[in-house]
Amino acid sequence: MSDNEDIVAASAEQANTNASPDSVPDANAESKSSVVTERTEEIIPGESEKMVTETIDEDGDVVEETTEVTRKTVKRTMKITETSSTTKTTTLTTPAKLYGKDLSEYDDVDVESLLAQLSPEEITILAKEVDPDDNFLPPDQRCSYECTKDATGPLNRKQLIEHINKQAIETPDQPEFEPYVQGKVRGKKWVPPPRDARDIEAEEQIAIDMGEEYEHALNDATQEEIIDLAAILGFHSMMNQDQYHASLLNKGQPVGLGWDGITKSTQQKLFPMDPPNSTDVEESIKRVKDDDSKLIDLNLNNIKNISDEKLEQLFAALPQNEHLEVLSLTNVGLTDKTALLLAEAIEKSKTLRVLNVETNFISPPVIVRLVQALLKCRTIEEFRASNQRSAVLGNKIEMEITNLVEKNSSLLRLGLHLEFNDARHRVAAHLQRNIDRIRKDLELRLQFRFFNNLHRKSTRIQ
Repeated sequence: MSDNEDIVAASAEQANTNASPDSVPDANAESKSSVVTERTEEIIPGESEKMVTETIDEDGDVVEETTEVTRKTVKRTMKITETSSTTKTTTLTTPAKLYGKDLSEYDDVDVESLLAQLSPEEITILAKEVDPDDNFLPPDQRCSYECTKDATGPLNRKQLIEHINKQAIETPDQPEFEPYVQGKVRGKKWVPPPRDARDIEAEEQIAIDMGEEYEHALNDATQEEIIDLAAILGFHSMMNQDQYHASLLNKGQPVGLGWDGITKSTQQKLFPMDPPNSTDVEESIKRVKDDDSKLIDLNLNNIKNISDEKLEQLFAALPQNEHLEVLSLTNVGLTDKTALLLAEAIEKSKTLRVLNVETNFISPPVIVRLVQALLKCRTIEEFRASNQRSAVLGNKIEMEITNLVEKNSSLLRLGLHLEFNDARHRVAAHLQRNIDRIRKDLELRLQFRFFNNLHRKSTRIQ
């Protein structure tokens, strides 16, 4: 085989071997074939041709030149086939890595041990780059800015306000491009665009035929009577609150207020501040311990200086008390620690009917613990625990509270903000069933007493 044949054969083999093993050829592959004819001349030793040439030199002598040529012409015909196909390539996405490791390898890393190895300076740098999503931390610990200046002294609010006002007065106002002159319009005055004539004609063509009687009555009506009519028809946007309520209560319209009058805001009614709660906490705890028969309602609302020790004494005395029915602990700084003691006291209470612990610092799991304690105390009819530090309880907590309430047959009113509709509907339906059952029991008792008294009277007459 010649050199040209070797080159053609090698190129064909390379075209077959360059296909990727992962590629998938398309079913609609196209192939093209062509025929190439090549002619080459080869010199073959042993077979030669002799050529005799006679020439005359300068002297006039005849010279014979013999030339021996050995050649061979070879004709080759080759068929070249070209195949085109579609290759599909599948790309595999590598998992995300952090510092050369997969993220799954960091699940078992002990973060506490890593933090313990850091120096105070490194912890400070890390704290500046991380914002802890914890609403229990004060804002100065959550923000990355730290004031390195020394304190100038205690905060004097009055002096601070005076300094701010002085700085505001001394700061010059920004100069105006055109000074203000009364009655002169500065800048370009806005002119409304002309209305379309078709819209004006359409408004003029609108007419309501109410009859001669109603038209005569409206034409002769005064402005106060029209305002009263608008209030009766419910046209609230055409009047203010004073005009509306005056029309409903038939008090007469206020002087100076009409369709063209200046609408002023209603003056707010000032109510005196509620006096602070003057209940003596120590005296109340003593009366609870002594089981005072006159102490039925204990109200400790809005007393913020009650210590945890006093609350613990109060909750420890509740199980032995047999006369206290209402206990209100709104806005007293109740925490999870004291609330758990309250839950234990509720389970042993015999006479408590109403419990109010709104506006405190109780976490959602402890609220579930309090609702669970109501199952053992069958005397509590009303329980309120809304407006805690955690505004949203969550689906899991709300479902737990709903299941506990559905098991309670004595609870009639529940003061909790439930976000999910399913929990609200189930709790409301169960409380209504409890109220209906108690109402039916009360009716049966009254009927029994009525017929019993009627039977006694009949036996006396006989």
